[in-house]
Amino acid sequence: MGNVLEQELKNRRQQKNILLMTHLVLGYPSLSVNREVIRQMAENGVDCIELQIPFSEPIADGPVILKANQVSLESGITVEECFQFGQEMAAAFPQVRFLFMTYYNIVFKYGEKAFLERTRDIGFRGTIIPDLPPEEGLTYLATSRDLGLAPILFFTPTSSDERMRQVAARGAGFIYCVARRGVTGKQTAFDQTLEEYLARCRRTTDLPLAVGFGISSREDVALLTGKADMAVIGTATIKLVDAQGPAAVGPFISGLLQP
Repeated sequence: MGNVLEQELKNRRQQKNILLMTHLVLGYPSLSVNREVIRQMAENGVDCIELQIPFSEPIADGPVILKANQVSLESGITVEECFQFGQEMAAAFPQVRFLFMTYYNIVFKYGEKAFLERTRDIGFRGTIIPDLPPEEGLTYLATSRDLGLAPILFFTPTSSDERMRQVAARGAGFIYCVARRGVTGKQTAFDQTLEEYLARCRRTTDLPLAVGFGISSREDVALLTGKADMAVIGTATIKLVDAQGPAAVGPFISGLLQP
């Protein structure tokens, strides 16, 4: 059961050179804008979308996503609204694989089992919780697997090969390869170091590899093609919506995959 998402992504990779995962913060700037942005993403070939449930201290996130979290919380977004909106999106865009991204405090407060059961029931494929190390998330990992959800775990450039193997054995769906140290949103250097790191990631697991943190252009996606299975676009889309509105998202996404 736990490998439904993994198999779906591997099947898609047979049709595409690289997959795309996008990210948005629920309630920023509003759920109605989120709805339009997701439609544009879905219609332009995005494979996975991580919907972030806002949290007051999103420690993995850079200033753009941090601000989005704060504005959304100030506007009164609730976890319940996030679930209802997620259910609506999963039903509206069955071609997209949706995941929740949030911090463990939200899951803990809701009730771990209840949160994961609800996530499955609304048609989502998994969860991304960056502040929960696998050693501290044993019940989260076990419950996710029991429910057929993918608990997405992380590789970082500082992970040893042994650590990567341990993490991969506990994860499912795909591995989120953090492209560099630090928080989301800063530019990532596409250099020899990144290439060697991705080769190391590939050697330690046969799960699909998604690469995020600082991916923002067609050139970035082209450089990842052949080295990873999925490129993750987060901050770049939020900046675009802030600057140009939701209508700019479709052309941006379709442009990422142009040769």
